Amino acid sequence: MLLVAVFGVALLVAVLLSGLAARTVLSTSLLFLAGGALVSDGFLGLIHITPDSPIVSVTADLALFAVLFTDGMHVSVPKLRENWKNPARALGLGMPLAFIGMALVTHYLVGLDWTTSFLVGAVLAPTDPVFASAIVGRKEVPAKLRQLLNVESGINDGLALPVVLVFIAAAGATSGSAESSPGAIALELLLGLVFGVVLPLLVSLLVRLPLLGAEPKLQPLLPLAIGVILYGLCHLTHANPYLAAFSAGAVLATVSPEAKSAFEPLGESLAELAKFAALLVFGALLTPQLFGDLSFGGYVAVVLAIVLIRPASMLLSLIGTRFDRRERLVAAWFGPKGFASVVYGLLVLQAGIPQGEEAYTLIAVCIAVSIIAHSSTDVPIARLFDVEDLTGIPDGDDAPAKHGAPDGDRTA
Repeated sequence: MLLVAVFGVALLVAVLLSGLAARTVLSTSLLFLAGGALVSDGFLGLIHITPDSPIVSVTADLALFAVLFTDGMHVSVPKLRENWKNPARALGLGMPLAFIGMALVTHYLVGLDWTTSFLVGAVLAPTDPVFASAIVGRKEVPAKLRQLLNVESGINDGLALPVVLVFIAAAGATSGSAESSPGAIALELLLGLVFGVVLPLLVSLLVRLPLLGAEPKLQPLLPLAIGVILYGLCHLTHANPYLAAFSAGAVLATVSPEAKSAFEPLGESLAELAKFAALLVFGALLTPQLFGDLSFGGYVAVVLAIVLIRPASMLLSLIGTRFDRRERLVAAWFGPKGFASVVYGLLVLQAGIPQGEEAYTLIAVCIAVSIIAHSSTDVPIARLFDVEDLTGIPDGDDAPAKHGAPDGDRTA
């Protein structure tokens, strides 16, 4: 109950400061991260959470599923068919380059063996738009840039998962839950994709039957029911829940735009709550001892991961595209590490591999630094695109709020 009370206080503070955060470098995501660290064993000692605590994996898993489900609804399949080349470049060239670059840096600067180094590269390869919401969530930002970052981050989680599992097994995992053959991994991904596509289609057909249909006040619960069923089904069958969540959101938005519109306010709020809970719990793991355990070479690797590896890999993948210089630089900078990396990092720690603790320490510190760096710079950089009144709150003058922008975009 103490953890619930702490979460409530953090949520209240975040809401009260959200207007200020919308106009400054202050980040509500950072507030939850710092709040979790403050009440943990490393500082006040009010709550006691370790990486192997069940609440850690559960909250991270739920948050990633919820965020991907709502993110998928922002992907327009018809538009994606027309503009698939840029995301394909980021996923097919930029992501592998970042993966290899991080592996090289980890091996030579941190001293981990090659297998574990490539595992770290796979864990940190996925990106998360949640911590750059002022960029991906604003209509004033060029649509092709928003689409690039959103689609890239939504799909690369599922692409990284099989690579992470393969390298965990290759690194000598001793945990039975971490052991998996390539065939089993492929089956998990395929089942996730099938469930994510078929379930929304079936529900959409049911809604169209003459005797069935939801009354207006219950319509937002229809996509929620799909998400709950999908989450449970994936965990019962060991299907990939993250690929299922993203594909289900995209399919639902395509076949039932009215359901997407009805669910959007509720879905965004639920995803925010799940995200904040996961950040609070993850923050509790960021103790002084964790940061003290990382070597100097590890800190250099973290800096290079954020300021060099991701930017260079994305810039190389965008050569020859129609993005202007400013758009390329923004796309290159905003590759924040998020919930997928948290979940995969916990898999590494719990797998019992020889250098698992060292790898997890590097991963955790990199995620924390990335959240701070990216969630604190999205508003200033968004203003380069003349984005004003990011949450409908005027910047100190009496200018009216912009219409058509979703509430709560600046929460990261």
